[in-house]
Amino acid sequence: MKYLIAGTGGVGGSIAGFLSLAGKDVTCIARGAHLQAIQTNGLKLKSDLKGEHALAIPAMNAEEFNGKADVIFVCVKGYSVDSITELIKRASHDKTVVIPILNVYGTGPRIQRLVPEVTVLDGCIYIVGFVSGAGEITQMGKIFRLVYGAHKGTQVAPGVLEAIQKDLQESGIKAEISPDINRDTFVKWSFISAMAVTGAYYDVPMGEVQKQGKVRDTFIGLSTESAALGRKLGVEFPEDPVSYNLKVIDKLDPDSTASMQKDLARGHESEIQGLLFDMIAAAEEQGIDIPTYRMVAEKFTKH
Repeated sequence: MKYLIAGTGGVGGSIAGFLSLAGKDVTCIARGAHLQAIQTNGLKLKSDLKGEHALAIPAMNAEEFNGKADVIFVCVKGYSVDSITELIKRASHDKTVVIPILNVYGTGPRIQRLVPEVTVLDGCIYIVGFVSGAGEITQMGKIFRLVYGAHKGTQVAPGVLEAIQKDLQESGIKAEISPDINRDTFVKWSFISAMAVTGAYYDVPMGEVQKQGKVRDTFIGLSTESAALGRKLGVEFPEDPVSYNLKVIDKLDPDSTASMQKDLARGHESEIQGLLFDMIAAAEEQGIDIPTYRMVAEKFTKH
């Protein structure tokens, strides 16, 4: 199968790197100095799971790509989704599946509305991956788990989800086909929101969230409030969401930080809208009390 990675940042670059190492057919979409470096020197992957590699992966900007892909992983930030609609339309054939891997909730249905003629799934990822230099991706830690699946009512040709899973697993990615992707993307949103917002509010790495005290208490408060929203929306959690979030945070590299936190620190555009303000708006719409979210929101002016 031909894979197209739209957005070669920490997530997309890690997926592309792992697929390429396993000999899969993968093409990257990137831009600017990052793209130029990949085209000149290959994609540099520094991975705790795979070691260091320079990979000759075809890379271009969205406008230059004129082929067709069987699987399109959408790994751009939430605020860039609309910009890749034309690429998806152009790169799809009648059996193409699109798998958004974003931190914000509701991305699959949102992209499906933009490209109604293409089969759009949904997905989420658990990884610490980031751009560590032009053309260079760093993957930290031992967690690389990708969950994807079809929303209710989305028809996928038989065997396609399993074929993708096989390719990902052969590449060293823990790939799971979700029976309830709406639930799993909400669970991920809840976790990333609490993690990124806590880290950015106190400007600390995850090691500080792993210690008892006010930083961890804030993370617990945020997790509790998003869990209440999830229950109101009809999400059936497989286990207590707060315990789950704590379990995940405690496995992270203590030096790691969320990409939203990195972007805010550098003055770049960030996912604060999707991870903080959208959560607040959704909770208010459902009449959920969210004192912790309101407290942290006071520090951040809406972008």
